[in-house]
Amino acid sequence: MIHAAYVGRFAPSPTGPLHFGSLITAVASYCEAKSHHGRWLVRIEDTDIPRIYPNSEQHILACLEAFEFEIDDQIIFQRQRLACYEQVLAQLAELDLVYACQCTRKMLGSNHIYAGTCRNLHLDWSHQAIRLKVNQQRICFDDALQGTQCSHLEQELGDFVLKRRDGIINYQLAVVVDDYLQQVSHVVRGADLLDNTARQIYLGQCLNYPELQYMHLPLAMNAQGQKLSKQNLAQAIQIEQAPQLLKQALQALGQPEVDLDRPRLMLAQAIAQWDSALIPKGTQIKAIFD
Repeated sequence: MIHAAYVGRFAPSPTGPLHFGSLITAVASYCEAKSHHGRWLVRIEDTDIPRIYPNSEQHILACLEAFEFEIDDQIIFQRQRLACYEQVLAQLAELDLVYACQCTRKMLGSNHIYAGTCRNLHLDWSHQAIRLKVNQQRICFDDALQGTQCSHLEQELGDFVLKRRDGIINYQLAVVVDDYLQQVSHVVRGADLLDNTARQIYLGQCLNYPELQYMHLPLAMNAQGQKLSKQNLAQAIQIEQAPQLLKQALQALGQPEVDLDRPRLMLAQAIAQWDSALIPKGTQIKAIFD
């Protein structure tokens, strides 16, 4: 199959229903991909099975249908791809880049930088967390909105977890593997995930994956100055208000006005006049959309 040069994606987690902040990400990633004559994929990131919120997956799928997004391939669900992630862990083990860790949160305390306590203990993998070894390399990338970003994982984080003690595949591993397997070239997502990017770039380098291009969007804030999120009980998207909400999302992204119409026609108009340079700079959107 011949793929377009630009492949974008929207990858919500079903830990709660979609809210307005999620809609902003969906609209931005969609318009950015389609304006580049690229493909737009949807992935449900549901490896953290205990945190899945009842009916949230159905709400996500219903929203995608109501807003009439045109998805360019089958929607994939990470919980159905666990064997892929285990194969990559085995690949990393062959390269001596991962190890088993018996440290619990209680043992680690408030220290956010892992000291490599278990790195050379050669523990059995069963019922242990699996960590990726980091090195002294400085990771830098140019974000399309946030500018140049640099991190030193060894000094700021230490070896980080790819698989938890309870067997749950960590987000960092699943997202890197799936972006590679889906041939994603560009990632458009919220600025709350900005500090994950260096980890994902480093893991991709360990696996010899091509580096992606990133755009981290400013976050929509509620009246209390908190980002709209499931943890802050952001209101679920009301599907029957899809045209009005789509219009608000485009306004929040600084885009030219679109006519209030069917979402499919509004999105077509938005793509035709899309300009990512108009997206507000910084990590927060001042306007309040609750």
